[in-house]
Amino acid sequence: MRIDLNSDLGESFGQWKLGDDEALLSIITSANVACGFHAGDPVTMRRTCETAAARGVVIGAQVGYRDLAGFGRRFIDVPPAELADDVIYQIGALDAFARVAGTRVRYVKPHGALYNAIVHHEEQAAAVVAAVRAFDPGLPVLGLPGSAWLRRAGKAGLTPVAECFADRAYTPQGTLVPRGTPGAVLHDPALVAERSVRMATGEPIEAVDGTPLTITADSICVHGDSPGPVAMAQEVRDALRASGIGLAPFVEENR
Repeated sequence: MRIDLNSDLGESFGQWKLGDDEALLSIITSANVACGFHAGDPVTMRRTCETAAARGVVIGAQVGYRDLAGFGRRFIDVPPAELADDVIYQIGALDAFARVAGTRVRYVKPHGALYNAIVHHEEQAAAVVAAVRAFDPGLPVLGLPGSAWLRRAGKAGLTPVAECFADRAYTPQGTLVPRGTPGAVLHDPALVAERSVRMATGEPIEAVDGTPLTITADSICVHGDSPGPVAMAQEVRDALRASGIGLAPFVEENR
């Protein structure tokens, strides 16, 4: 049994440093690299791609709203055509640095408010799907199980890949508890690791209200901007391995 372990990386900007990408790239199997709209800059994008390529970590484009000040965590009512162009622009920018590093962008994952919006926002979900299809219809897309984003992606001929979150609380409906809500982000590495194993093996976890919730996913996300992200990721990795679950990217590097 194998599962992918992904993390959001490349989110530093200029003098503002966020996370420990160097350490996380020795733990994870897929890197969701910021493309300069919600976070990241050209220097950071190139460095992250080069390190990922050297470590054999698959690179994905983490696309978001044009919202550096809000770290992409504020919903923006972008017209669908404009949103599609923004997404194409971001994938292309990261793919340029990935190619310079000897590899390519291998998948697409929306970030933050865009990720959550296209769980239900049909027009924006359709716009992001259209952008990926226009850039490369062979790119898999990563998202929340049951989302409009993955449903529309599958109908459009893209490969949808479901993910779960190691360090986030869930509602009984299987959506993420909004950030800012007490208990939305989990900080206990042992608890996070135990939940990760349960999700990877198809066992239920507790939703925020205590009800059992079963999530089926091919990739587990550990956030690179959470407190103690390296220790958290190590604990998740070690717990998965101790349970007989191997780590491997959901998309082959040589696709």
